[in-house]
Amino acid sequence: MRTELDRAVGTPSQQALTAVPRELAERMRPHLGQMVRDMIVEIQRAVPAYRQPLEGKFGEMLIGGVQTAIEECYDTIGTSPALRPDWLQFFRYSGKVEFLEGRTMDSLQTAVRIGGRVAWRHLSTAGRALGIEPDTLFAAADAIFAYVDELSAVAVEGYTEAQARAGGALERRRQQLLKMILAKPQVPRETIAELAVATDWTLPDQLAVIALEYRDDQHQLPATALGPEVLVDLESAEPCLVVAAPEIHVPRLAAELRGRRAAIGPISPLPDARHSLRCARTALTMVQRGALPQQPITWCRDHLSTLLLLSDEFLAAQLVRRALAPFEELTEKQRDRLTATLHVWLGTSGSINDIAGKLDIHPQTVRYRIHQLTELLGDRLNNPAERLNLEIALRARQLLDPR
Repeated sequence: MRTELDRAVGTPSQQALTAVPRELAERMRPHLGQMVRDMIVEIQRAVPAYRQPLEGKFGEMLIGGVQTAIEECYDTIGTSPALRPDWLQFFRYSGKVEFLEGRTMDSLQTAVRIGGRVAWRHLSTAGRALGIEPDTLFAAADAIFAYVDELSAVAVEGYTEAQARAGGALERRRQQLLKMILAKPQVPRETIAELAVATDWTLPDQLAVIALEYRDDQHQLPATALGPEVLVDLESAEPCLVVAAPEIHVPRLAAELRGRRAAIGPISPLPDARHSLRCARTALTMVQRGALPQQPITWCRDHLSTLLLLSDEFLAAQLVRRALAPFEELTEKQRDRLTATLHVWLGTSGSINDIAGKLDIHPQTVRYRIHQLTELLGDRLNNPAERLNLEIALRARQLLDPR
């Protein structure tokens, strides 16, 4: 992109126009009014977006743009190559207006090219009638089309600048929408719906929240690559996404994560979105700790019992301490052997031989260990509630301290 300093010392179009004799501009000046009218007619005929009455802001911009372009072009012929700041400002502003009015940049660029062709047609016709040398006309043609390129470039700058600003504003509003959905206390649905409309995001009845593993380079995950249906927060220390249908987005997400792990919370009604996020973050922590399988994407729905068990680690640790207290006096090796046997015994209610097969030990060893367990735990082994506590405690111990 050219800077203001670059343009101050002359662009290709300005240098080409300077090479054209000033006499040509003076002899063509009486024809400029008709040239403006012809350009507007041709532009409106060729560009559907401009086929509207020449009234209000639209008429002011189209007529003013054509007049300004022609005047700048002819004022520059045979003179200094420096571009006027007001000329730069006007056409950069024209590009901004095109974006804000919802038109594509193609409309403006097509109009500029048509203007260049009309200008050349007038110039060549009038030039021949005035007896202007062909070499002079050819030089003028080169200058006109270089000027068209320069004008388009300035307008594109304005369009791109407006587009970038709008994109940044939209992204900020979408981040605000995400935070509103996950807010505690809960934000009224009507308020969320209003912001969703403003951000062109369809508010679903149910959604899921995806927790992403934090990394220093997380900003390199392009928000737009995940699609407009995904709300993205990559700014916080606990980045996350909000999606209505995670199954649709998981393949694309997996491709964009580049080794970063993610956990997908349960699909839930809008008011429960923050609970989906809490589950997803818990699952991600469990993956990092080794309590859940090491994989790029973890679905909470596949580990609900584990997440329930660890939803309050303090209580889980209390249960482990109380239920497994009789094992504390044993050596670590003894404790591991007996708790492993107890876990299989409680989980299978199988015969001695079944337990021996699962543990890959001799049945007599199983009988000995069960005898030890009976001495340690007594009547608790015959109490259904205590058996449940023991089974939960064994699983919680394994999850809290995976080895």
